[in-house]
Amino acid sequence: MDQLFNLLKGFAPVLATAVAGPFGGAAVSMIAKKFGVEDSVAAVAQAIAGDPEANKKLREMEFEYAKLHLENVKGARDMQNNALGQSDVFSKRFVYYFASFWSVSAVVYIGFITFAAIPKDNIRFADTIIGFLLGTVVATILNFFYGTSKSSQDKTDKLAEMAKANQ
Repeated sequence: MDQLFNLLKGFAPVLATAVAGPFGGAAVSMIAKKFGVEDSVAAVAQAIAGDPEANKKLREMEFEYAKLHLENVKGARDMQNNALGQSDVFSKRFVYYFASFWSVSAVVYIGFITFAAIPKDNIRFADTIIGFLLGTVVATILNFFYGTSKSSQDKTDKLAEMAKANQ
């Protein structure tokens, strides 16, 4: 897996992150299909290392991922625009109520686990829940209302590319 990750991080950092993440198996399968090889980490790593067109194929895959991501975001924005056009106040404000509920829940939970005594047997549960709240709920709310740091990451990647080219 390390060999595949190291190959990918230079060509396709988004795919490298996917391979190293919780859906790594699905990412490897997708790459294997694109390269027409067996669905295994070793076969994919060998195919990438031996294919002079690997960079192009991996960039195409990242481009497809970016298109899917943008469609997803556009769908959420369109849904909210449609909701704002309704006369029903609850439907119009549902996203704000939903975000407020989860934001208040996260703050209350963080306050509770910070200042309350947690039984030793329950510390793992508390850690899991706070990871979910901060890593998923709060991040998704911020992403919906304020966008992602994708453009910032793209700038960082571009600067890194330029630095490599100048070396």
